[in-house]
Amino acid sequence: MPTTATLATLTDSDRLTDANWWRQASVYQIYPRSFSDSNGDGLGDIKGITAKVPYLKELGIDAVWLSPFYPSALADGGYDVDDYRDVDPKLGTLADFAEMSAALHGAGIKLIADIVPNHSSNRHVWFQEALAAPKGSAARDRYIFRDGLGENGDLPPSDWDSVFGGPAWERITEPDGTPGQWYMHIFAKEQPDLNWSNREIRDDFLKTLRFWSDRGVDGFRVDVAHALTKDLTEPLIAKADLSEANSGTDGFPDGSHPFWDRDEVHEIYAEWRAVFNEYNPPRTAVAEAWVHATRRARYASPEGLGQAFNFDLLQADFDADEYQAIITRNLAEAEATGASSTWVFSNHDVVRHATRYGLPQVSKGKDHAKGQDGKGWLLAGGPEADLDMALGERRARAATLLMLALPGSAYLYQGEELGLQEVAGIPDAERQDPTFFRNKGVEIGRDGCRVPLPWKVEGTSFGFGDGGAHLPQPDWFSSYAVEAQDGTPGSTLELYRTALKLRRELQGAEELTWHKTGNPEVLHFSRPGGWQSVTNFGDTAVDLPAGTVLVASGPLEDGKLPASTTAWLR
Repeated sequence: MPTTATLATLTDSDRLTDANWWRQASVYQIYPRSFSDSNGDGLGDIKGITAKVPYLKELGIDAVWLSPFYPSALADGGYDVDDYRDVDPKLGTLADFAEMSAALHGAGIKLIADIVPNHSSNRHVWFQEALAAPKGSAARDRYIFRDGLGENGDLPPSDWDSVFGGPAWERITEPDGTPGQWYMHIFAKEQPDLNWSNREIRDDFLKTLRFWSDRGVDGFRVDVAHALTKDLTEPLIAKADLSEANSGTDGFPDGSHPFWDRDEVHEIYAEWRAVFNEYNPPRTAVAEAWVHATRRARYASPEGLGQAFNFDLLQADFDADEYQAIITRNLAEAEATGASSTWVFSNHDVVRHATRYGLPQVSKGKDHAKGQDGKGWLLAGGPEADLDMALGERRARAATLLMLALPGSAYLYQGEELGLQEVAGIPDAERQDPTFFRNKGVEIGRDGCRVPLPWKVEGTSFGFGDGGAHLPQPDWFSSYAVEAQDGTPGSTLELYRTALKLRRELQGAEELTWHKTGNPEVLHFSRPGGWQSVTNFGDTAVDLPAGTVLVASGPLEDGKLPASTTAWLR
C-alpha cells in the first residue's frame, strides 16, 4: 500500500496505474439521465458528463461510478438493459463514451460501470427470440420459463412476490396465440431473470466485461450481485415457508433461499475475477449484495469481486453507539477478508441522507420513519410536516465528514455535495419509478433522489439543460445550485471539496484508533499520520482535543464542537 507521503504526491498518471487505487477511493455516482443535458432534450447524457469533468476534478474524487447508460425502455431507470454492449442512443454513442472515458482519465479519474447481470430487459434480442420460440427451446433456456399451476396452467408457478410488487411471474402468449408459459422476474415484468445455469449466459457476460474493459472501464458495480444463481427444483418452496425459514434473521445465513445469496453465485465471480486479472492494473468490482452480515465476505474476497457494499451506516440512526459498532464490525470484516470496507449514505435507490437525518428517529436501527433500508419515507403524504431540513443538513454534513475520515472506499451520490434534499412534491402524473405505480399509496418511489441537478440559480432547469428536466425540479433548488455554492465559504460544496482534498493528502494505512471521550455522544478516532476525527452526536457543544482544526462540518462555538458537527484535527 502507498504510504501517506506517496498518496499525497501521486500524479494523476500514478493514480491510474496504481493497482490499489480502489481501496481508499472517493467514488462519485452519476445517474446519467439526471446529471447534465448537453443537447436540450430533457435527459442527461454522456456528452453532458464529459463537459462536467473539470467540475468533477475540482471536487476531488478518485472515480466515477456510472449508473446504467445502455439502451433501455426505462421501465426501471435503465436497469432494464436492451443491449449490454452499447450506449442508449438517447444518451450518446460509443464514440461519446470513449471521449468521456478519455476525459476522465485525463483528469486522473477512474471509471466504474454499472453492470446488470440478474436480468435483461424484455426488449433484449434474447427475450424476443424466447417469445418466438417453442417451449423447451434453447432460446427459452436463456431465461427462467415454467409451466403454470392449475388445470389450465392459469396460476403462476409459485406464490413469490416481485420486489416491485405483484407476482414474480408473468404469463406469455405462445407464438400460436394460446396462453403459454410463465417467466420469472424478481423485479419488474419488463426485467426477465436470466438463467445463469446456462453456459451461454456466463460466456456472454465474460465477453461484456472484456468489451467495456477494453474501452477504458476500470471497474464494475455489480447490480443485485446476490441473485444470479437459483434453485428452482420443483415443487417450488412456498412464500410462507420462506418467511418461516427466515424468522429472526437478517437474510438467510445458510444460503438456503431459492434465489437470494446462494453459494453457487461465487463460481460465477471466480470466472469474472480471472477476466479482471487479465488487465494491468486489474479491473475492480464492488457487489451490491443485500445479504446477512456473515455472508458479505465472500463477495468481497480477492478471489471474487474484491469489494462489497455495506449499507450499515445508510440504515443507521444518527447515533454514536450505533456508528461505532458498525464501523468497528466492518473494519474487522474487511481486515479478515483482505478487502477494504465501503461506506455510503445515499444513492439512486434511497432517500437522500440530508432528508433522512431530518426526520424523527422512531427507534434505534429498526422501523425508522425513513424505513429500515432507507427506501421508505413517511409514505402517506410526504414528510414535509415532520422534516427539519436544517437539522438534516447539519447531521448529513457531520456524518459525511466522519465517513470521509474512515479507512476504505467512500461512495458519494451526485448532488449530495450540494446538500440536496429529497424532492417530495412530484405530481403522480410525472413520476417514473415502477415501485410507485406497482405499490401506489404504499411506496412513494425513488424519483425524489433522481431529480436532475441544479447547476445555475436561474433558468428553466437551473442549468441542467436548455430543454427542461425529465423530472420536475422545485423552486428551492436555486439556493442549492452549484453556481450559488461555488466559492462560497461554508457551503456544502466547498466543504466536500476541502474534505476530499484533505482525504487524499492524509490517507495512510487502512486502520484507525478509537479514543475514549468520557461522553457517550462523542466519537473520536485517529488515523495513521497523526490526524483525528471528532463527531458530536449530542445536543450541546463539547470541548475539542488539542490540535489544529483542518476542517469542520459547521462553525465552531467559542472553540467548541457544536451539536451535530464533525471536525478533523492534527
